[in-house]
Amino acid sequence: MISRKVAVIGAGPAGLVASRELVREGHEVVVFEQNDRVGGTWVYDPNVDSDPLGLDPSRTIIHSSLYDSLRVNLPREVMGFTDYPFVAQVKDDRDPRRFPRHSEVLHYLEDFANHFGLVELIRFESEVIYVGLSEEEEELKNSWVVRSRKKGEAGIAHDVFDAVVVCSGHYTQPNIAEIPAVFVLGTDAWPGKQLHSHNYRVPEPFSDGTVVFPDGSLVHVDVIVHCTGSTLCLIKSFDLQTSPSFPKIRGSHDEPRGPLHFWVLMPLPTPLPILSITNDSLDE
Repeated sequence: MISRKVAVIGAGPAGLVASRELVREGHEVVVFEQNDRVGGTWVYDPNVDSDPLGLDPSRTIIHSSLYDSLRVNLPREVMGFTDYPFVAQVKDDRDPRRFPRHSEVLHYLEDFANHFGLVELIRFESEVIYVGLSEEEEELKNSWVVRSRKKGEAGIAHDVFDAVVVCSGHYTQPNIAEIPAVFVLGTDAWPGKQLHSHNYRVPEPFSDGTVVFPDGSLVHVDVIVHCTGSTLCLIKSFDLQTSPSFPKIRGSHDEPRGPLHFWVLMPLPTPLPILSITNDSLDE
């Protein structure tokens, strides 16, 4: 087999397993990761986009959509790679539960990267700013040019590869819902704050207001549990008690913030609510 020089963009789950398979096939692999650690979307960041609704194309973008209380909605047995099971570990910094917190998934990915020697392949804090076919001399005609920028450095790195594997994910770009006309996003028709759930992290800022959720997606069910204590309104009804994720979600918060009756469809209050959380790209 001919060995190729391959660029992998992103050191999240897809980038790590792609790199491992390429190395197994004898290829030379370089991984570009804009963060300072592996994990991709599983790296929790308390910061949020500069535009909380995600409509401004020039906004400062935060890659991860994780919120602080998130636990996985799949058992760990089906989340691991086939030849590297996601087994529970009883350690001080680990979560051995079957539906663990997001930090446990990050630990698993870090263990995977270390076990297979992938860390030394990664250029951390390197943002890829351009990928395209080479337009240089004939021998590089079918090659790929990758330009990247190292955090804190002014220069641009220029590399040539035989192939490029893009593993940068699709959860950074919010998916804005189509909701009733009274909730016109991005205009003055809505008198309160508007927030995409990509930019939700903790419930405390909303503890004294009314929170409106346009639908009953699984992300919203989890956030609803976290926000109970505020007045909640679902624009589309959702039977939480019959949701397959309800037992896990109900047990995912050590200190529930309010009674169950806040989790049902409620009429819109007067005056209008202070916050609208739109549907999330995580549900795609």
